[in-house]
Amino acid sequence: MSDNQESSSETQSLSLKDDAAKTSALVAYGLMVVGLFTGIFWIVGAVWAMVKKEEAQGSLFEDHYANIIKTFWWGLGISIVGFLLMVIIIGHFILMAVWIWSIYRIVKGLARLTSNKAYHS
Repeated sequence: MSDNQESSSETQSLSLKDDAAKTSALVAYGLMVVGLFTGIFWIVGAVWAMVKKEEAQGSLFEDHYANIIKTFWWGLGISIVGFLLMVIIIGHFILMAVWIWSIYRIVKGLARLTSNKAYHS
């Protein structure tokens, strides 16, 4: 019972700015999860995070936006290298590694976000 009271008090203690930042980050992470399988939503999630990043400045969840944007740009850059190297077998392994790395960063971000924690703490 004590754990439930602590988690509900953590939720209640979020400011309006933190709550809005958390909701926007959840949307961005959700779009990126779908984007792992469709591609276009990966871009939409990253653009959403880029647009909403300024609104989240100074909030508890500000660094989640940096995580989403960094995951997008690094994933895109390394994926381009992987596609270019698909002619030789190494490209397939690079693409698989980028996909797994992206899943890790998104799942870690979602876990920390739903626990009302910053991405880096």
